[in-house]
Amino acid sequence: MSDKKVIFVAFAIEDQNQRDFLKGQSLHPRTPFEFIDMSVKTAYDTDWKIKVRTRIRRSDGVIILVSKNSKLSSGQKWEIECAKEERKPILGIWAYSNDRTNIDGINTKIWSDSNISSFIDSI
Repeated sequence: MSDKKVIFVAFAIEDQNQRDFLKGQSLHPRTPFEFIDMSVKTAYDTDWKIKVRTRIRRSDGVIILVSKNSKLSSGQKWEIECAKEERKPILGIWAYSNDRTNIDGINTKIWSDSNISSFIDSI
């Protein structure tokens, strides 16, 4: 990959460690993908939707970390809808090997270098 892609990572706050792991994985020299992370690391107090929409607009694509926590995360649900409204390419990745939660309308795949790399290379 010649240029880093800008990726927004949508995740439930309960899955923050998985988001950190994904970001760390992208920095490892053997990993066939890398990206500039635009995810929200701390909650915004006010006008958060405006700030998040701006980040999503600036992104080349969105990776959604899908877990049982996603079903209850109003913030992540909004981020997903925003990504759809902004017509961003979306990839769902199961955050845990033992959790196969589905989100309607999201094509979700197992967490693997090849799945993430193929998505990033396609945008």
